[in-house]
Amino acid sequence: MALMKVKFDLKKRVKLAQTVWFMYWFAVMAGVLVFSMGLFFKIELRKRSELMDNNESHFLPNLLIFMGLLACGINALGGKICYDSLDPAKFAKWKPMLKSFLVLCVGFNCLLVLTALLCFLMRIPMQFTLAEGLRNSMKFYKDTDTPGRCYMKRTLDLMQMEFRCCGNDNYRDWFEIQWVSNRYLDFSAKEVKDRIGSNVDGQYLMDGVPFSCCNPSSPRPCIQLQMTNNTAHYSYDHYTEELNVWKRGCRDAMLSYYGGMMNTIGALVLLVTILEVAVTVGLQYVDSSLSTLANPDDPESESEGWILEKTMKETFTDIMDKMKAMGKGSKVEEGDEAAVATVS
Repeated sequence: MALMKVKFDLKKRVKLAQTVWFMYWFAVMAGVLVFSMGLFFKIELRKRSELMDNNESHFLPNLLIFMGLLACGINALGGKICYDSLDPAKFAKWKPMLKSFLVLCVGFNCLLVLTALLCFLMRIPMQFTLAEGLRNSMKFYKDTDTPGRCYMKRTLDLMQMEFRCCGNDNYRDWFEIQWVSNRYLDFSAKEVKDRIGSNVDGQYLMDGVPFSCCNPSSPRPCIQLQMTNNTAHYSYDHYTEELNVWKRGCRDAMLSYYGGMMNTIGALVLLVTILEVAVTVGLQYVDSSLSTLANPDDPESESEGWILEKTMKETFTDIMDKMKAMGKGSKVEEGDEAAVATVS
């Protein structure tokens, strides 16, 4: 018994073909949107590639671009088939390849679901990439005279101001690295000698942060140096005082930005998948309704359309039987080849 069988006359078949044709061209636009989102995501990754040590993965945006282009091609072809189904003579040339095209559509829909899942899951590797990249980038903040790193200070400052964040996990990350270049240190000063001498790595560490960590909304002038020294500032206690630097870490801020982008793209791809499933089902109805005309010579005769010619269980059993038959056939061929080789 066919799954979801529907009876059609000429008027219903024409209306079905026109509806599915319209849906296919709407799906072409959805494919363009997926392509555009993939391209936008790739550009956003490239813009901040230095902050990820150039280790960011472009697999997902490349996959989105590919799926967008593939969607445009498949849906344009599907729209053409639906348009030609209104003319029996034109539809006859598509008939031999229609089953294969429907299988291709089902496979494409499965790939879309996988792409959507990747959009939601890529947040995990992104978190580790950002953590490692930001940690290394902060070490190069002071290297304004080093070729290849001279723009790292500018990049980090702009990033902290744009995302309203400070450090990797929080502002205290700046306390653990030397972010002031030796070029701007007076090595004859006692304070500088003491700080460098007290550090096993010979680094000039201090309880301060770059200016880009300052929160402009704070009513108090920015306290970015000697942040843990209560006596260095009037009416100040760093344990209870509302600090006027950004408290949020940049890893969390950037992960929220890229994670939100990937979740949005994933939701969009799922919506596109629903549309693709709908047009695939519609094309199957068009194909089956034209294949079961009561009188093939009379286009106005009634017909039946279905999603599957048999029930789900029967269809699955048939597929498994065909796969087993193919497996046995390949084994027989291998056995024949072995026998021929033995004789020779």
